[in-house]
Amino acid sequence: MAEEKLSFQAEVSKLLDIVVHSLYSNKEIFLRELVSNASDACDRLRYAALTQPELTAGGGEYRITITPDKAARTLTIADNGIGMNRGDLVDNLGTIARSGTAQFLTQLSGDAKKDVSLIGQFGVGFYSAFMIADRVVLTSRKAGEDQGWRWSSDGLGEFAVAEEAVAERGTRIELHLRSGEDEFLESHRIRHIIKTYSDHIALPVVLVADDKEETVNSASALWTRQKSEITADQYKEFYHHVAHAFDDPWLTIHYKAEGAIEYTGLLFVPSQKPFDIFHPDRKQHLKLYVKRVFITDDCAELLPSYLRFLRGVVDSQDLPLNLSREMLQHNPLLAKIKTGLVKRLLGELKKKAEDADGDYLGFWNTFGAVLKEGLYEDFDRREELLDLCRFRTTASDQPISLATYVERMKEGQGAVYYITGDDIDMLKKSPLLEGYVAKGVEVLLLTDPIDEFWPNAVTAFKEKPLRSVAQGASELSAVSAPEETSEARPEPAAGDQMDALIAAFKLALGDQVKDVRNSERLTTSAVCLVADDGDVSMHLERLLRQHQPGGKRPPRILEVNPRHPLIRRLAADAVGDGAADRLADPAHLLLDQARIVEGEALPDAAGFARRLSEVLERAV
Repeated sequence: MAEEKLSFQAEVSKLLDIVVHSLYSNKEIFLRELVSNASDACDRLRYAALTQPELTAGGGEYRITITPDKAARTLTIADNGIGMNRGDLVDNLGTIARSGTAQFLTQLSGDAKKDVSLIGQFGVGFYSAFMIADRVVLTSRKAGEDQGWRWSSDGLGEFAVAEEAVAERGTRIELHLRSGEDEFLESHRIRHIIKTYSDHIALPVVLVADDKEETVNSASALWTRQKSEITADQYKEFYHHVAHAFDDPWLTIHYKAEGAIEYTGLLFVPSQKPFDIFHPDRKQHLKLYVKRVFITDDCAELLPSYLRFLRGVVDSQDLPLNLSREMLQHNPLLAKIKTGLVKRLLGELKKKAEDADGDYLGFWNTFGAVLKEGLYEDFDRREELLDLCRFRTTASDQPISLATYVERMKEGQGAVYYITGDDIDMLKKSPLLEGYVAKGVEVLLLTDPIDEFWPNAVTAFKEKPLRSVAQGASELSAVSAPEETSEARPEPAAGDQMDALIAAFKLALGDQVKDVRNSERLTTSAVCLVADDGDVSMHLERLLRQHQPGGKRPPRILEVNPRHPLIRRLAADAVGDGAADRLADPAHLLLDQARIVEGEALPDAAGFARRLSEVLERAV
């Protein structure tokens, strides 16, 4: 087969440009990335060989070999892992053929320093080779296949693929170094890099130089060592390896469970949000080992999806080695391990939350939206999760716990109040909050999509029901107003006048509204829209409409403020002859005003403009 010339996918070209010009502040990271990939290739073959032992025929002990050649100015990294065929080379090294591509690209800022963590998480560390090489030649033979392949590129937009006679299974990457990068041909430099970044790799990393072979790493699985023997830097570099990330872990948990079941967990909570954290498949990324043999890094039964930000490894002594996908789904031991992992993690998070210097709010701002999914999904741990939650409120920009909220509740306040929306600043300006703020009642400001669902599942905290200020009737009458504001409010319109105004509004608006009623929650605005008890909230309706546009909008309740000057004048006019005709346009204008404040599109923008012009003309 003749050599094929292919172009990199546009997304890869963008990555390469960032990588080559300024991705890493420390170029030596390239060796960590290539060694990490080689280790993964060996792990995957070891697992595949459990059911297909013929794949390892003639392969010998798993290992990674690094060979510098000063005369040729090349550095070669080789492994005897799973290997790649033509399809693998094109898919893995020429395109980004995996879920989350679109989300990943939208997050690239163009600032290389900011983009580095995203690129690392996306698992494309191979391209870091082009930082120090102006040409990369990769040869590989996939386990179980006879045909070998060669992939080569200068990283400038194209790559070539051709058949190649490859004697040994695995992958060999030959880097042709750029001018000025000869330091990476020195044995002492390579030895230092491996000891610094890859000492934890659980198979031998062998340096072949000066006619000698030397294993330059400890070659023992880090999680099997005693915690007292492991430094903070070693934990950090293992996190970089296992998570394919460049940030530092926010929390490291290393423990051994003994008793009815025995397993070791080395878990990390990242300090930065992985790019695919909100991808619809909601995959978790813990690596499962059995007796140090890699099994899978996609085991949905190992963690609940609301803890999918966790990275690390779990190594069991009790699970069978020949685990199939079906066995994973129904294995009772795995369920017990899952219970232990969740209990341990939530316990560690609780400690951090109680530690004044633990930067728990940093974690919450990064992963709180994910953790809150557990409030909706995990009934058994709901109380634990509620204690870990933090919320911004009308009285606090610093997120607070629900326990703190309850301590600050006003006399006569019988519920925990909240409001949902897309933007925190817009929520603070909502007319729905006016009465609560006036009476000093704190309201939770919820802006994550999951916030539309979990309050209905939780229903109460410390026997205090959760109430949306955007639904149902206000319960503010039971709360005493602060003394300094109790006498400042203007008198409401007379009762008979308000009854006449509400009747005229109902007649004019018809089925555009579900009801019209006096409002307790408004203090400065004339009107607002609220959902009835049991109805879908307006914010949730907007979210659903983004996915299913064109649906019929349910009518809402229009509340009017009887103390507002405009409403008082309209109410006074409502008892005269012909009031229904005179109040029709103001009724529609006020309804549209309430819609605009809620972020709703007007169903009849032309009618709104016409009515507004006519009212202004009469007023002028």
